[in-house]
Amino acid sequence: MLHQLVEHLRHSAGILHKQDIQLVAQGWADAPVMLGDDCAAIPDGEGYLLLAAEGILPQLVASEPWFAGWCAVMVNISDIAAMGGRAIAVVDTLWSQSTDTANLLWQGMQAAAQAYAVPIVGGHTNQHSPYDALSVAIMGRATRLISSFNAQPGDMLLLAVDFNGKAHPRYPFWNAATEADPIQLRRNLAILPALAEAGLCDAGKDISMGGIVGTLLMLLETSCCGAVLRVDQIPCPAGVPLERWLIAFPSYGFLLSVRPDRVTAVQAQFRQQQLVCEAIGSVTATRQLWLQQQTAGTTESVLFWDLAQMPLMGLTPPEADL
Repeated sequence: MLHQLVEHLRHSAGILHKQDIQLVAQGWADAPVMLGDDCAAIPDGEGYLLLAAEGILPQLVASEPWFAGWCAVMVNISDIAAMGGRAIAVVDTLWSQSTDTANLLWQGMQAAAQAYAVPIVGGHTNQHSPYDALSVAIMGRATRLISSFNAQPGDMLLLAVDFNGKAHPRYPFWNAATEADPIQLRRNLAILPALAEAGLCDAGKDISMGGIVGTLLMLLETSCCGAVLRVDQIPCPAGVPLERWLIAFPSYGFLLSVRPDRVTAVQAQFRQQQLVCEAIGSVTATRQLWLQQQTAGTTESVLFWDLAQMPLMGLTPPEADL
C-alpha cells in the first residue's frame, strides 16, 4: 500500500516540475542572496526586505480568471508570511486577449488584495495579447526569518493548515480563503511573523504546488538534511483521499521544522485560531526522505527520494559539506 502511494507521488506533476528550478541553480555562486527560499531575503537595516513573484497556471487563467486573479495575490502573500514577514504591496503583469478576461482577472486580484489588506500599487497590462497570462510580484518585510535553510536534525515537522475550506473540483487546490472572513485570514497569516519574532520557529516553507511531500523535499534539499515523514500521522480533511491531499496546494498551509522544546508553544499559536497543527515527522542527518506508515501494529518504511543521488532543485548550498 505504501509502495503504491510512493510511486503515485514520485510521478506527480507538482513534484516533477520543481526540477525546472535547476535551470536557475546554475547561477548559485553569483547570487547576492540565498536561492531556494520562498522569497529573496535582502538584508536591509535591522531586518530584511522580502521579494517574490508567482506565475499562474495558464489553464487556470483560461478557465477561471477571477479565481486565478485571487490566487495570484494570495500565493504571494503566503510566500511573505512563510518567511516570517508581513506583506507591503504587490504589482502585476496581466496579458489578455479580451477586456472581459482582463476585468475578471483584475476583479479577482482586487478582491484578494482587499481581503488581505495588501494594496496593488502598479504593474503592466496588455489587452491585445495572443494569449491570456498573469503573474504577480510582491514586497514585504521581516525582522527575523523563517528560512528553508535552517532545518536541523532532531527537529519536529509540523503541518499547519486551515481545514475550513473545500477541495476545488478540477485542480489540486484546497480553498480555505475566498469565502473566509477577511479579518480571520489576516489573523491566521500574522501567526508566522509572530513565531519568527518570538524565536519559536526559524525554518519552514509554505506548502506549494508540490504538496506536502514536494515542499518537504525542497526544505530538506536546502537544509542539507533528511526526514522521516509519518504518513499515518498526517491530518487530512474529511472526504479528501490521502493521495490527493499529499499533493494538494492549500490556500493556508505551512510546513515548519521546529526544535522539540518549542513544539507545544508553536502548536498553541495555531490552535488558538482553530487551525490544525500536528507533528507529522522528524528531521534526520541523512539526505534521504523516507515515508513511514504504521498499519495493524507493523511499521512500513519506503525510501521516497535520495537527495545525495538525485537533487530536486539543485539548490544545495555550495559551502555545504557533502
